[in-house]
Amino acid sequence: MSNKSHRGSIILESGQIVSQQSCEGHQFILRMRVPNCATLAKPGQFVHLQCDPLLAMRRPLSIMRVNSKQGWIELLYKAVGQGTRLLGKRQAGDAISVLGPIGRPFQPTPERPRALLLGGGVGMPPMLFLAEYLKRCGEYQPLVLLGSEVPFPFSQRPSSIMVPGIPDGVIGAMPLLEDLGIASRLTTLQGYPGCYNGYITDLARCWLNSLSASQIGQVEIFACGPHPMLEATAKLASEYGLACQVSLEEFMACAVGGCAGCAVRVTTPSGHSMKRVCVDGPVFDAYSVFAEIA
Repeated sequence: MSNKSHRGSIILESGQIVSQQSCEGHQFILRMRVPNCATLAKPGQFVHLQCDPLLAMRRPLSIMRVNSKQGWIELLYKAVGQGTRLLGKRQAGDAISVLGPIGRPFQPTPERPRALLLGGGVGMPPMLFLAEYLKRCGEYQPLVLLGSEVPFPFSQRPSSIMVPGIPDGVIGAMPLLEDLGIASRLTTLQGYPGCYNGYITDLARCWLNSLSASQIGQVEIFACGPHPMLEATAKLASEYGLACQVSLEEFMACAVGGCAGCAVRVTTPSGHSMKRVCVDGPVFDAYSVFAEIA
């Protein structure tokens, strides 16, 4: 894949809301029928939604799940501002304008099949999409660690998949991933039962410390979440000498590279450069974003 080939996938599509599920913590799971987007979407990409017919500015939301055969995509979002609050009032059957899929996706490396996926808060959706994709590929062994400081938008259940290095009592898992045979564990600082009491990178370290040197060489980290979490993830990856890809979250206006309002400073082989998160990302090599850690 060339660095810019993903830019040809952006389509303006008139979709329809299939369902909208309200969860604790002002969180919503939105399923939309958008066949073209569902066919083209790759893990790590996002869509730019018109949240309400009377609201001109769109909102960028990461894609969480895709069913290309049935033509739908799912999003997880938290209602925190005018746009997402209006989106939360939309109902099944409503028409919705969708621009996407947008952005540079994750690019897993077959030589590193032990994929460690870290998703924090509203950074969980890209990890779920990526986990399902890796499972379908067959050659990867994904481990998904999800962290949240508000109730998880699903009812966790005890995992039946053993994971070496995970502390005793940390058994909470996401049912969807469990049903797919994908190992997952949950972390929080809120004391939720079955979850690891600490930061997501601390739990990742527990797992990494259980691996042999040859197994460590097969690990690649993928992460999405708040900036401090991504920085901590980059430090963890550097400590163990691991490849690491991160998906950045930035405010966006146009989401197609025109306004450059989401530009971030990255380090390239030729020096420092400003890159647009929407089309040059949102996925970047962690060491290019956190160059001081490398």
